[in-house]
Amino acid sequence: MRRLVVFNQLSVDGYFVDAHGDMSWAKDGADDEFNRFTAERAQTGGVLLFGRVTYEMMESFWPTPEAVRMLPRVAEQMNKLPKVVFSRKMKEARWNNTTVADDLEGTIRRMKAQPGPGMAIMGSGKIVSQLAGTGLIDAYELIINPVALGAGRTIFTDVRERVRLRLTESRTFKNGKAYLCYAPVASGP
Repeated sequence: MRRLVVFNQLSVDGYFVDAHGDMSWAKDGADDEFNRFTAERAQTGGVLLFGRVTYEMMESFWPTPEAVRMLPRVAEQMNKLPKVVFSRKMKEARWNNTTVADDLEGTIRRMKAQPGPGMAIMGSGKIVSQLAGTGLIDAYELIINPVALGAGRTIFTDVRERVRLRLTESRTFKNGKAYLCYAPVASGP
């Protein structure tokens, strides 16, 4: 069975976007050590899953010469890997290797049941929130950034029931960022 991982950057106060929907603050403080880490994570391959808003943001950056100049290994992977964007509004995608789907949970259940590489949700707080209680997410890989935003959206905004997690891995970086990996804890009586 394929694994589904969430990979997101958060502020120390728990937001993945600020009050204006901006994520550019997550690039602050990136250095060689952190860039090597993200490049290594990008090399693991798989299928990238996005909501429409995150897809449009990613599609506007990764195919550009600026992305290739700034992070060549990551840009190569982002452009090469297969991508699925979940949207009821989009009918077709312009970014290469991208398909559009409108049935989030059903599509992911089918994909998980098939052989193949793992899948990663990047950004896309709405789909993370919708999937959090379904048992479909295998791990939450979070980068905690040393910034407080004061307002914004969390990746768990629409979660209605407690999602229990256990820490499986962690790493800190000289730039103040921290990587935390959590696995869901099976709920029981």
